[in-house]
Amino acid sequence: MEIILSKEAGFCFGVKRALKLTLKTLANEKGHVYTMGPLIHNPQAVEDLKNKGVLVAESLDEIKSGVVVLRSHGVPPKLYQQILDTGLKIVDAVCPNVKLVQKLVAQLKQNGYTVVVVGEKNHPEVMSVPGIVEGETLVIENIEQAAGLPWVKRLGVVAQTTQTCEHFRKIISVLLHRTFELRTYHTICEAAEKRQQNSLDIAKQVNMMLVIGGKNSANTSRLAQVCAMSGCTTHHIETAAEIQSEWLKGIEKIGITAGASTPPWIIDEVMDKLTAISL
Repeated sequence: MEIILSKEAGFCFGVKRALKLTLKTLANEKGHVYTMGPLIHNPQAVEDLKNKGVLVAESLDEIKSGVVVLRSHGVPPKLYQQILDTGLKIVDAVCPNVKLVQKLVAQLKQNGYTVVVVGEKNHPEVMSVPGIVEGETLVIENIEQAAGLPWVKRLGVVAQTTQTCEHFRKIISVLLHRTFELRTYHTICEAAEKRQQNSLDIAKQVNMMLVIGGKNSANTSRLAQVCAMSGCTTHHIETAAEIQSEWLKGIEKIGITAGASTPPWIIDEVMDKLTAISL
C-alpha cells in the first residue's frame, strides 16, 4: 500500500506561534498560566499543555491570579476588556490572520457598511469579531441565509479564515444581488487555502483519505469536506487508534492530511500504524 502524506499537513504558523508563546510564558512566569478556552482546537495538544501546567478557563471567574493567554482564535471584545479591567497579565497569542479580520470589520463598521462574516456563528474566531455578540455584525453560514439577507445600500464582507474559497465565492455571488455597493476582503488564510488544495490534489490520486485532527477543529472538518466532495472515501480521525483495519482492505493508495492544529507526533503515529498494517 502506497502512503502519500500532504506536505501541508500539521501545525500552521499561527498555531506554532501560539504554542511557542504559551510555553515561553509557562517557563518564565511563577504564577498560574491560563488560556481562555482551549488554546487551539486539538484535544490531544490541549491535554499535553495541561500536563505541562497550562490551565484552561472557560470563564473569567475561574481566574483569580496569574497570566491569561488569549487563544489563537481570539476572544470577544467585551471579554478582552473585562480581562484588562481585572489587571491580570495578558499574553496575546491570537493568530495575526484572525486579528486582521477583526481590524477590517472594525474599519468597515466605522465607514458605514453593514458587515457580514461568512463563517460559523458559534465558532470562537467568529465570536471574537467586533459586533458579533451584540448582533451588529451579521454571520452568514450558507447560500440560503445569504439569499434571505434584506437589501442594504452598502455591504462589507469578510470570511472566517478557515472557510473554503469555493464556498466564499458562492456566498459573494448571492450577496451581489442584495446591495448597491459590495466591498469584499479575501480573509481566508493562505495556509488554509494551500492545505485544502494540496489535500484535494492528493484525494484525486488515491483510493482513500485520512484527515487527522480535532473533531472540534473547523479547518480540519473543512479538509474532510473538501476530500469527500472530490469523491474519494474519506475518514476524519483524531488519533491512530481510530483507524479500522477493514477500511484498508483493497486499498492500494492512501492519502494523509492533517489540520492546522494537529501535532506532528499524532501524524507520525498514524503513519507508523499504516506502515505496520501494510507490511
